[in-house]
Amino acid sequence: MTTIPGIDPHIPPSGPGCVECTAGGGWWVHLRRCAQCGHIGCCDSSPAKHAGAHAASTGHPIVRSYEPGEDWFWDYTAHRYARDVVELAPPQHHPIDQPVPGPAGAVPDDWRDLIV
Repeated sequence: MTTIPGIDPHIPPSGPGCVECTAGGGWWVHLRRCAQCGHIGCCDSSPAKHAGAHAASTGHPIVRSYEPGEDWFWDYTAHRYARDVVELAPPQHHPIDQPVPGPAGAVPDDWRDLIV
């Protein structure tokens, strides 16, 4: 198996939603999965931008979309979509019944006015 820096295909995701938003009562627009450690964080359009903060604080450069139907990877270091990626440990996305944005009950009615 080829080793790709910044990606560990054996690590499962940390959960169904943004770790920090879930712990702090926040909400997210879309979810991103760290390809190195499995951390699930909210995207850069979300108010807290936890996925990008995770990449900056840990040096883990690559995330994969954690949205159903999306399979792209982003390299925060190169500021571009990542190439030569591999299949990560399941699951590949948050639960299908989980709303977007989410989580259920935490998203304000005016959420569109609050995002980037």
